[in-house]
Amino acid sequence: MIYNLYNIFIYQPILNILIFFYKTAALYDFGLAIILSTLFIRLLLYPIFEKGARHQMMMQKIQPKLEKIKDTHKNNKEKQLEATMGVYKEHGINPFSGIFFLLIQIPVLIALFQIFNNKITPDVLKNIYSFVGAPDRFGTSFLGLINLNESNIVVVGLAAILQYFQGKMMLPKVEGRSPSPAEAMSRKMVYLAPALTLFIFWRLPAAISLYWATSTLFSIFQQEVISRKLKSNESR
Repeated sequence: MIYNLYNIFIYQPILNILIFFYKTAALYDFGLAIILSTLFIRLLLYPIFEKGARHQMMMQKIQPKLEKIKDTHKNNKEKQLEATMGVYKEHGINPFSGIFFLLIQIPVLIALFQIFNNKITPDVLKNIYSFVGAPDRFGTSFLGLINLNESNIVVVGLAAILQYFQGKMMLPKVEGRSPSPAEAMSRKMVYLAPALTLFIFWRLPAAISLYWATSTLFSIFQQEVISRKLKSNESR
């Protein structure tokens, strides 16, 4: 039951979006189809991703206040909780919404991974809608240079570099104080996340790395837009 719902409402639509772009705007280039499909899906889900990114940035912004509360009320858990919830309310933050935004994205990520990790076989093309139509030919190259069915260190490296810059953008400013444990962990993740990207993706088809690089690049622009909006609201 759950798998059928996933297949009908998530996997098939995403697969058809990919094939549609492959046959039209991408001009039968698999790499361009992945880039266009990723951008389309990210734009389609922009409100969800934006709320998740905004929540993460706000949580980092209030982290110094939360750490101060822990120090002030370290011997009184009840007052610590009360003060913490007060900070959340002051900034309009639901502490559980970050988990919700993460969970709602997981099925989409699974579908994308499933599509890009598997070859587009005749059995897979049976999931194509009649108004989209299966392509009369299918290649897996990107600009005629990279076979996206095979691993490619250049694409993986690009994904890791973009992951690094995204992490750097998310780092909270630490001025005149020692970073909190959470902030120190965030700084370590700036280097750990790209390393994990290299470790996980270097043996996988380059299609997955290209999707990840495109999605990360979109996230960088999205974070910049959200950051400017937050600064604009604060200056009013």
